Amino acid sequence: MPTYPDAAALKAALDELARLPPLVTSWEIFALKKQLAQAQEGKRFLLQGGDCAESFSDCQSGLISNRLKVLLQMSLVLVHGLQLPVVRVGRFAGQYAKPRSTDMETRGEITLPSYRGDLVNGPEFSAAARMADPQRMIRAHSRSAMTMNFVRALIDGGFADLHHPEYWNLNWVGYSPLAAEYQQMVADIGGAVRFMETLAGVEVHNLNRIDFYTSHEALLLPYEQALTRQVPRQRGWFNLSTHYPWIGMRTAALDGAHVEYLRGVRNPIAIKIGPSVQPDQLLRLIDVLNPDDEPGRLSFIHRMGAAQIADKLPALLEAVKRDGRRVLWVCDAMHGNTESTSNGFKTRRFDNIRSEVEQSFELHAAAGTRLGGVHLELTGEDVTECTGGARELTDIDLERAYRSSVDPRLNYEQSLEIAMLIVRKQRQGRRPGS
Repeated sequence: MPTYPDAAALKAALDELARLPPLVTSWEIFALKKQLAQAQEGKRFLLQGGDCAESFSDCQSGLISNRLKVLLQMSLVLVHGLQLPVVRVGRFAGQYAKPRSTDMETRGEITLPSYRGDLVNGPEFSAAARMADPQRMIRAHSRSAMTMNFVRALIDGGFADLHHPEYWNLNWVGYSPLAAEYQQMVADIGGAVRFMETLAGVEVHNLNRIDFYTSHEALLLPYEQALTRQVPRQRGWFNLSTHYPWIGMRTAALDGAHVEYLRGVRNPIAIKIGPSVQPDQLLRLIDVLNPDDEPGRLSFIHRMGAAQIADKLPALLEAVKRDGRRVLWVCDAMHGNTESTSNGFKTRRFDNIRSEVEQSFELHAAAGTRLGGVHLELTGEDVTECTGGARELTDIDLERAYRSSVDPRLNYEQSLEIAMLIVRKQRQGRRPGS
């Protein structure tokens, strides 16, 4: 947790934040929880994706709409290929905080507080920028609200209309080797919609909008607590900063503040689990966070890395299955596959991401459990941050368009390729929901 030098200023900011309107509603939270419960049963598939860490400067209409387009296109591929409804969750509108392994950063002879995301301080390496500023929580609320408002307006205005999926294209998609396959899929869906309407003699309704939810890491507890409220005619407390908060393993100590906080809210929640997690630790977390085995309540997002998943995941799957506990298993194939290149870039190799996704399906099938979703860091921009993929990006390509200030993200093509890979993998193996 950051250290705020002015306790009075922190209290004033939190008091102001507590008076501001919430960002989501309890009925949206319940709707998402119901859909996640269906994903646990194999009746839906979760697609959760977005930026590794949002910045205040990224609150722009073009960046937001492109991010939404990518997720819509990926969900279109998944719905068409898996023949399942997709739960769409954006990793944005609140992903402004990032965990840090050390409190301080040293460059040369100068040591300053680490950059903890725009929710806390600034990325510039200066004493003024790196000081924890509580007013940034107010700015984060404002930008989260603007992002959610724009996304809702796009969706309500027909941005996701299945009568015109071609509207979701990004300008440079035509250059992708995957373009022909995707365009054929779009044509098939458009033809199917027109056929249904011709057969029925009326327009098919509810194809012009979708359900869309938001998620972020519940890392900065003062911010999360200020937006945790009670609502009329409902028992308990709700985190109204997001629909779907999660925490990482470094904040998942059983006696830690983050687990205690999540225990007390009625949102669906998720825990990131890495290769160091032991089966008994996982079972104790379930006991604390979902003692009543409530459907849709708890997700485990495993992020083992392609080299370790086959050794580390099976024991966890077996323990939860043997205990008869109800969780949604999700694969994060990004965080366990981060590496540095010889030319100084932090990257992820597409082959490793693909391998972890493929192994996840295989390991769940072998254990008699179900992989119910994927969690990805991605962007709608034409960046070069992860190597490999359809255009076979190399380490040299990273220099062309590396824009992330924190972690490398899949670009549009690579994200779409992952969606197509999931479909192919499921078709090769068991049927979804079986």
